[in-house]
Amino acid sequence: MSICVTGGAGYIGAHIVRLLRRAGHEVVVIDDLSYGDATRVGQATLVQLDLADTAELPRLQAALDGCTAVVHVAGRKQVGESVLRPAWYYQQNVGGMANLLLAMEAQDVDRLVFSSSAAVYGQPKAERVREDIDLFPINPYGESKLIGEWLVRDAARAWGLCGVNMRYFNVAGAGWDDLGDPAVLNLIPMVLEKLSEGSRPRVFGEDYPTPDGTCVRDYIHVIDIATAHMVALDYLDREERPFAAFNIGTGAGTSVRQVIEMVGEVSGLDVAPVTEPRRPGDPAVLVGDVDRIEQTLDWKARHDLRSIVDSSWRAWQSGPRRVMP
Repeated sequence: MSICVTGGAGYIGAHIVRLLRRAGHEVVVIDDLSYGDATRVGQATLVQLDLADTAELPRLQAALDGCTAVVHVAGRKQVGESVLRPAWYYQQNVGGMANLLLAMEAQDVDRLVFSSSAAVYGQPKAERVREDIDLFPINPYGESKLIGEWLVRDAARAWGLCGVNMRYFNVAGAGWDDLGDPAVLNLIPMVLEKLSEGSRPRVFGEDYPTPDGTCVRDYIHVIDIATAHMVALDYLDREERPFAAFNIGTGAGTSVRQVIEMVGEVSGLDVAPVTEPRRPGDPAVLVGDVDRIEQTLDWKARHDLRSIVDSSWRAWQSGPRRVMP
């Protein structure tokens, strides 16, 4: 029997696929390869299709034949883009989830680990966000993830899906040099891209109500994210599952400026940034309370900021866009 990973050719998904394969699982990857790379899935079976395309439902259902569980990582994740293209984000993220659940129900695949996001919290007032606070996303991306969680809940009521929502904070780093973040959508790759071009990194807003004026986030190593999915799959096999959502983070906040400074320490380069206006939809502070996952799943993030940046730097330097001194 196999485990299906949607988006398994992408940044996070490829790490999950590799860990699953190393643990002896057969893996089926479903990916449209819009951001993914087929070479990243190794010996896993790759099915190229667009989850949001309802015409692909027969192929999607066939791809799930023989699978016992799904790890759903596929989706669009750019906050600013979601503000500019809200209907498309709903089509991609909500439509893709709906099609996946239809196919899972048809094939009696009743285990789902859903890649959700801390964006479901919006702009909470708490310094560390607990899973049980009210959810008020402030951008279409976060809204699409929250609707995805609702669909998991409703499928559980309707036909017995066993699902869990993994609310990621800011994913970064590389578990292996060949699995670095290739999309240049997150902070560290954006900094490294500017450095490789011989230009200065950008900071979007320095007037936030934070100690240094830049946004504060909970940065977590991608390999920690991947291991959290492994324990989440085990959690779905328990008879008692008291929680439907878990924060995946470190519980510590780091500012954008601090991350950029760490890139400078690791690389030895001048990383003095250029400040630009705020991006729409960015909350000032978003840091997770991780007590629930530590106590319930016995999982804890193992990597600190230096480890994250060091692994990102090594992966970047091993690729075609390396930074030249």
